[in-house]
Amino acid sequence: MKKTLLLIAALTSGAAALAKLPPLSEEAQAKAAEAAAKTAHGNKVADFQLCKSREKVAAHYYKTTGKGKPAAKEATPACADPGPYKPPEQAAAPAAAPAAAPAKPAAKG
Repeated sequence: MKKTLLLIAALTSGAAALAKLPPLSEEAQAKAAEAAAKTAHGNKVADFQLCKSREKVAAHYYKTTGKGKPAAKEATPACADPGPYKPPEQAAAPAAAPAAAPAKPAAKG
């Protein structure tokens, strides 16, 4: 009984402490966003490596056993290489550059 009450008191005080924390600064938010972007890119790289290893194992299986036929290429999506990591600022800058180009004036006829 005492342990349960102690646990409830600890959880309540912990929740109260978290509720009083100030919001993150812009710098901290930027760092968190960059960390999330790096993690997402790492997950894409891991998915690509897994896809390639599955293809390699399947090719080896069909080559060595001669059983069955490989699945049609259209049935499975191709492995997409995510490329090297680009920070969010660099990835967004080239995409915005062409949109900023001035439009050509209409031809007068």
